[in-house]
Amino acid sequence: MQCKNGGWGSFDKDNTKLIFQYIPFADHNAMLDPPTVDITGRILEMLAVYGYTRSDKRIEKAIQFIFSEQEPDGSWFGRWGVNYIYGTFLVLRGLDAIGVDHNEPQVLQGAEWLSMVQNPDGGWGESCGSYDDPITRGIGLSTPSQTAWALLGLLAAGDDRSDSIAKGVRWLLTRQREDGSWDESMGEGPARQGIITGTGFPRVFYLAYTLYRDYFPLLALTAYKRAMERAA
Repeated sequence: MQCKNGGWGSFDKDNTKLIFQYIPFADHNAMLDPPTVDITGRILEMLAVYGYTRSDKRIEKAIQFIFSEQEPDGSWFGRWGVNYIYGTFLVLRGLDAIGVDHNEPQVLQGAEWLSMVQNPDGGWGESCGSYDDPITRGIGLSTPSQTAWALLGLLAAGDDRSDSIAKGVRWLLTRQREDGSWDESMGEGPARQGIITGTGFPRVFYLAYTLYRDYFPLLALTAYKRAMERAA
């Protein structure tokens, strides 16, 4: 299922022909399933579990695809989650799992970008507006899911001692509710609504996956705990 350029899509292989977008009544003009870095990062993480390494030409081709898709500021686009925080974390996880050195320039730049867009309160956030205006990437109200993504990305890049990590972990811990969950909403009373961090089709519709706010923070805190244990 690997595409010609080294990446992976979600459902199809090499489904990149733009003509499909112009079929009458096409579903949201989203008939394509191009390879994306977030899916490719997930695939690399999975293949690493089964023993694949950079010695495999297919793995190296996937890594070069990821490197070629990196934005000038060090981030990566996220197709299935909002947005560059999501893409960057999954890329860094995949590269780490498959054995890419933490000192590779692309890894360092990705981690630096995550640190740069951290909010003053210690969390991370990004709005769906970043799909329309990339200048707003990494900008938004802090949310549990996106804070967890950033922490997972930084940890995958070998960062376990920085102020960014400490502040992010503290943000999650101090905002966990008594029942163990996290709140990912804004507003008060009837105006209260969930913050969207899931993507259906960029610039078309977005999704509020209600468990994102709980299981991603748990993954991030677990990863942090393990990093601390290794460093002890």
